[in-house]
Amino acid sequence: MPDILTVRYAQTGKSTAQNAMGMREMQARAYDKRDAQYLLIKAPPASGKSRALMFIALDKVMKQGLEKVIIAVPEMSIGGSFKDTELMKFGFFADWHVDPKYNLCTPGSDGKVDQVKAFMKDKDAHYLICTHATFRFAYEKIGDPKLFNKTLIAIDEFHHTSAEEGNILGGIIDDLMDRSAAHIVAMTGSYFRGDAVPILRPEDEAKFTQVTYTYYEQLNGYKYLKSLGIGYHFYQGRYFDAIKEVLNLDKKTIVHIPNVNAMESTGLKLDEVERIMDVIGKVVSQDPNTGIYTVRTKTGKLLKVADLVNDSPIRVNVLQYLRNIKEKDEMDIIIALGMAKEGFDWPWCEHVLTVGYRSSLTEIIQIIGRATRDCVGKTHAQFTNLIAQPDAEDEDVKTSVNNMLKAITVSLLMEQVLAPNITFKPRSLIGVEEVIPPGTVIIEDTDNPVSPRVAKILQEGGVQDVITAVIQDTKTVGPMIVEEQQPKLFTEVDIPKIVTRLYPDLTPEEAKHVASAAQTEMVIHSNGGLIDGKDLPPGVVIHDPKGGEETTEEGSEDTERSDERERDPQKGASQFLKVGEKFVNIEKLDIDLIAQINPFQGAYEILSKSVNAPMLKTIQDIVVSNRSGMTEEEAVLLWPNIEEFVKEFGARPSIMSNDPYEKRLAEALAFIQKKKAERLAAQQQ
Repeated sequence: MPDILTVRYAQTGKSTAQNAMGMREMQARAYDKRDAQYLLIKAPPASGKSRALMFIALDKVMKQGLEKVIIAVPEMSIGGSFKDTELMKFGFFADWHVDPKYNLCTPGSDGKVDQVKAFMKDKDAHYLICTHATFRFAYEKIGDPKLFNKTLIAIDEFHHTSAEEGNILGGIIDDLMDRSAAHIVAMTGSYFRGDAVPILRPEDEAKFTQVTYTYYEQLNGYKYLKSLGIGYHFYQGRYFDAIKEVLNLDKKTIVHIPNVNAMESTGLKLDEVERIMDVIGKVVSQDPNTGIYTVRTKTGKLLKVADLVNDSPIRVNVLQYLRNIKEKDEMDIIIALGMAKEGFDWPWCEHVLTVGYRSSLTEIIQIIGRATRDCVGKTHAQFTNLIAQPDAEDEDVKTSVNNMLKAITVSLLMEQVLAPNITFKPRSLIGVEEVIPPGTVIIEDTDNPVSPRVAKILQEGGVQDVITAVIQDTKTVGPMIVEEQQPKLFTEVDIPKIVTRLYPDLTPEEAKHVASAAQTEMVIHSNGGLIDGKDLPPGVVIHDPKGGEETTEEGSEDTERSDERERDPQKGASQFLKVGEKFVNIEKLDIDLIAQINPFQGAYEILSKSVNAPMLKTIQDIVVSNRSGMTEEEAVLLWPNIEEFVKEFGARPSIMSNDPYEKRLAEALAFIQKKKAERLAAQQQ
């Protein structure tokens, strides 16, 4: 099955290279912000967040006057990331050392809450490591937030908190910010406001100094890894009968089986592991000390397999073995259920094969992160999602279709996460001598400048928040994936509606500015990204949306554009977007062109090749039936479009039209007229 997304990287080595203080690129970026009281570090797995925190914590205590550092991790195994580390030999001013009695993530440490209380009173102790749970209980026992005034609270895997009422760790963070002078460092490998519940309330998030290191920066700066593929494979029947089609026994692989409550699961997790073992080969032996299986494949090859699903006492030995792996040949396949995700480090992993839809983007990021470690000999990493293909006669077909669409939208979102950043710059805010970096789309607003609020959203990552929310809304994206809706309706109606939900303070005109930027970024990524003018091959057609086309000649276009940039830096980086067989200069992109492009075309092509015609029709019918009805919010957004329609065509939009866009305008007009009549009737009573 073809991948829905394949990203190739430049192997610059930049993200793993160290500076004079022994810091990688991400770590140096975080250290530059070390003086901030509240610091939020968003960086992908394997970027070195743990060591970045060591640098910051040492500086807080030794140079900023803080007395204590408490590092809280979600589970004991992740505490190993903060073991004693030599830093001075690489150029830093101190080494990292934690007194063993205050490392509460080691086996055998009892009375942990009391040890945290003792740590807070111990004037000679500066650093403590514990789990999130231990910190929660200790905070409750200590009681007074002011006792943490000279303490740095560092929360690793910060996505375990949320703004949801009842989330205890999230409540503690709020309490510390409201009632103490504590410093906070929050670190996460993924941070999606589009998840079900935001991690921080917007007003709290605004208090944090943010350090963002993108997945693309991380992977593009690797030395060995060249590419990452994300794809999905449909199956019917039981997944362990189909798994042999996607399980490559020559690749180092982690197989995540579905939760026992998921529709893909049989409910018999141990039986599923045995079935997967049968697919791999014949079990030769199980080491009584480590718990690791030796399995002989049909070709006679011997593989080492770890079972993390069975929660018998031997699993402790299996985990210990996995933590101490030093060589590539010490492990081949790991079968897991809820483990081997965040914080699990197996650099040689090439393939993560996940069965069933995963509802959390955070979880997907963590799973993919298991395969994206840079490692000698590993040139490609692969994430495969094995998804149940609905049976048209199955009573659960609607749920199956929704799960399939959700899995596909995760892949579409990863297309945004794993690609080079697109930034937006209103021309009205460009300085006279300012040089525009590559990857910048200039918004032509000279005649109608964007508002300061819109400019802030465009320049501070708000567009990515919009894209995340859009793609997670399967009722919005579904009709586009199955091509049951025109792109213009998506651009003019659906995205502005979501923008308004995320940013309720925006006017309809401002919402459309942000929506057009989000649509532009999705179109750019779904069409292969931006291409430098110097890289355009001779003979390609350059399209001008305002009329006219030209064909490049060898040498002439490159030289002309290069000279043009030197004369006027505001002209940007002369980059082009490929639309079909034509290329459009990003300076000449306009919303009329963008509105005609379906950014999910690639998903439809893969879907249509992967299921038969009757099943595709069933999927399309369910998607259409799921379309939400007209709302007052949408009608308000569409009113300016209705006025434009009447002005252009001299007639009101018709509910009988075959054009989905005109039909939607007519529905909005009918809704408005109905509401108006209801209000008039109410006034007359």
